[in-house]
Amino acid sequence: MTKSSILLNIKWDGLAKKSAFEKALPDHSFFNLADGMPSKEQLAEVKYAIVWKPEHGFLATLPNLEVIFSLGAGVDHVLEDAQLPDLPIVRFVDANLTGRMVEWVVLQVLMHLRHQRKYDSFQRISQWNEIFPQPAAENLTVGIMGFGELGQASARALLPLGFNLCGWSRSEKSMEGVACFHDEDGLDEFLSKTDILVSLLPYTQATHGILNRSLIEKLSRSGPFGAPVLINAGRGGSQIEADIIACLNEGVLHGVSLDVFETEPLPKESPLWSFDNAIITPHMAAVSDPAALAEHVALQVSRYEAGEGLQHLVDRARGY
Repeated sequence: MTKSSILLNIKWDGLAKKSAFEKALPDHSFFNLADGMPSKEQLAEVKYAIVWKPEHGFLATLPNLEVIFSLGAGVDHVLEDAQLPDLPIVRFVDANLTGRMVEWVVLQVLMHLRHQRKYDSFQRISQWNEIFPQPAAENLTVGIMGFGELGQASARALLPLGFNLCGWSRSEKSMEGVACFHDEDGLDEFLSKTDILVSLLPYTQATHGILNRSLIEKLSRSGPFGAPVLINAGRGGSQIEADIIACLNEGVLHGVSLDVFETEPLPKESPLWSFDNAIITPHMAAVSDPAALAEHVALQVSRYEAGEGLQHLVDRARGY
């Protein structure tokens, strides 16, 4: 029997995603808001909304909407809508996205461990400097803040390299070879052990501005760098960039790698661009693959229409 439900993608740019979804869900019709607003009758047919940063209030105008899908791992762009209908929200979880995030995290940790930016500067001036100090991985502790699926996958990749590892999350977690801390009671001890802080936190009311000077000053200063490193690929709203800039200027931070920012794109006038010890990437740590997105939604739609439970549902109370 041909499925009659209609999927709607909001603020869809490019044809790659549309083609991927049409291939994965051939029995469904698609409306793309980038092509113009559908008629009132067409909007009434929409059963699923696949969204990224939807206009506030829009989802509430879809009378027969049943499920909301996020086009990314984060869902704050959906939850910040005060008129959001009380419907299930499915976040994007995929091995492809997880693998890309792990690659970026490991790359950044190693860039700082091996002082790659310093060697880049030596190369630019044709300077051979083979005696610049090189600490071993076992001499540093990498602390992963946000020890969910992405955080645990990153830890599994870092473990064989010899780093000491610790993880922090809101709820209690455990992993062999990783010292795990949770909730407010464990945060300060986690920070005190951490030489390189990797933040993979979701954006919630509780994480807003959490990467600030107060937190940075609680990080370990006993490691081989004499000051901690901050790596953030979670959400830009979790960091206070004025504090990060001040900490870089004052040597409170040894270096940073940032993929997310309070304002995106990062304004050209931001001082973050000019630091030699700051690695800036344009929110590309884990770019969603169109085919993987389509397969993820197709599986969940199939489960839903077969009367099975949806997977990767968002807990609105927790914000992720």
